[in-house]
Amino acid sequence: MKAMLLTELGDVNTHPDPLSLRTVPDPIPGEGEILIRVSACGVCHTELDEIEGRTPPPELPVILGHQVVGVIEEVGNRKGVQRLPTLDFPSDSQSQETLESVPKVGDRVGVAWIYSACGECEHCKAGEENLCAQFRATGRDVDGGYAQYMTAPAAFAHPIPEALTDSEAAPLLCAGAIGYRSLRLANIHDGQSLGLTGFGGSNHLVLKMARHMYPNTDIFVFSRNPEEQEFARSLDAVWAGGIEATSPQKLDAIIDTTPVWKPVVEALRNLDNGGRLVVNAIRKEDVDKDYLLKLDYPSHLWMEKEIKSVANVTRQDVHEFLGLAAEAGIRPEVQEYALEDANRALLELRQGKIRGAKVLRIDS
Repeated sequence: MKAMLLTELGDVNTHPDPLSLRTVPDPIPGEGEILIRVSACGVCHTELDEIEGRTPPPELPVILGHQVVGVIEEVGNRKGVQRLPTLDFPSDSQSQETLESVPKVGDRVGVAWIYSACGECEHCKAGEENLCAQFRATGRDVDGGYAQYMTAPAAFAHPIPEALTDSEAAPLLCAGAIGYRSLRLANIHDGQSLGLTGFGGSNHLVLKMARHMYPNTDIFVFSRNPEEQEFARSLDAVWAGGIEATSPQKLDAIIDTTPVWKPVVEALRNLDNGGRLVVNAIRKEDVDKDYLLKLDYPSHLWMEKEIKSVANVTRQDVHEFLGLAAEAGIRPEVQEYALEDANRALLELRQGKIRGAKVLRIDS
């Protein structure tokens, strides 16, 4: 099969072609696994973190990609193959009987960042499998979806609603699901104010889901890019300004999806008393780490302000968000690229050339 392979780590700005198009053996599904013929895979900022060495290092070479949509081509040894997760798609034509069936050839499924977890530790038993010490990430700890085929545990694959195209579904598996988790962790109720710092693949979906879940909530967007600010206003943000801007009012919660420190400090300044900042990032880059020296306790943290980090996603996050997206008609803005153009998509992401989500279309 064809795959875009990462063989060494480095800065995308100085080494703009980190991935190589290679022909590699087709993967073979093991016990409890399925073989997926990939049709689409989202491009995520986490891939930049992997390439540039900010995540726990992958074992090289590795195939990146953790927003994967495709069709089951083969089911491995039936022993140990679990049923696909039960999802509730209120407005979708698929029946519960279909969604609860044992995975079979021809089913359309998705694979998210969570590839597997142990299922036995206290975190897993508490529904916090995202915190499991044996958490394995798709496209980092195992080969992902920048390829024509991949394998995955059947129990960690997700049925895709019929209403979604492959390219629409792919970003929902990470940008959407992690955005959904971030919104839940923001702990707001309808009518409270919400800020979004950074307006790329995840936060543009957070805005859409927040408009559905909290129709009386005003949403304020902070972005360095004037085009992203205009994009936010077109999606009914009540206000959009720069990262250093002061919002027209203090905000009850802010979700930060940027890769750097400056927006965190600026967001704390715009929080209301008792407000919560949710930081949705695996790592922060060091380019502006000195900005943390500007953190001032009285103006940034006093009055019971909170900072909450987001770590990975659970299967339940993905399940619930796919159901919400189907119910609410939430669709990402998508830019499509061929598999062999993955390096260009990543470089544009690094350069901040973002409108919505970037997706690789993969031909078998």
